[in-house]
Amino acid sequence: MLNISLKEWKQFFTSLTGYMALCLFLLLTGLILFVFPDTSILVMGYATLAGFFNLAPWLLIFMVPTITMRSFSEEYKSGTFELLKTSPIRPAVLVWGKYFGALLVVLCLLLPTLLYGVAVESLSAVGGIDMGATAGSYLGLFLLGSVFVAIGICVSSFTNNIVVAFIGAAFVCYLLFAGFEAVSKLSLFQGKIGYYIELLGLKFHYRSISRGVIRTDDLIYFIAVIASCLQITKQNIIKH
Repeated sequence: MLNISLKEWKQFFTSLTGYMALCLFLLLTGLILFVFPDTSILVMGYATLAGFFNLAPWLLIFMVPTITMRSFSEEYKSGTFELLKTSPIRPAVLVWGKYFGALLVVLCLLLPTLLYGVAVESLSAVGGIDMGATAGSYLGLFLLGSVFVAIGICVSSFTNNIVVAFIGAAFVCYLLFAGFEAVSKLSLFQGKIGYYIELLGLKFHYRSISRGVIRTDDLIYFIAVIASCLQITKQNIIKH
């Protein structure tokens, strides 16, 4: 599993696309946090990373599919998947290996943003940032990225077309993140029904963890979605 994960990680950064995606993510989040007047902490005048944590999920919806779109699609297209099927590697090991490899890339996207917290803390004259909420938001962002990776790999296992894998993964990520909240706000679903519909979406649980309170039901939700996506992936490559 470790060899597969490292191969996936190295493969992403052996091309210019990997470095471009990393630079683009950091550039956009940096502009939002320090430059654009509507979200810049330099304009607002108080220490907060709220702008970053509000924007980052939307960027990950498109960034993560660029990481996962080749996971199985490229294997199908190039014919190397047939070699993998005849190798002694178990399907579950292959799926989880690719998953952790892509997740490591996502971690490489998020780790440099810790410098934003250091910068905001150093710029703050009084009080500083809320460490509890910031830690919770980073955990929520990592869990969100983990789910997006599982979705991306799952979608990639259905097609040998990289573009289709990207569009499909981005659509499903968007649907699970914002779709349930949008449906819950319809007049037809006002009250408790709307609440339970919103509860099914990723944004609800991301916001819950971002408050700095780690709840068991939120963790179970993220783990269940990840496990379900990877189980579907495993069954799909077995039948492929």
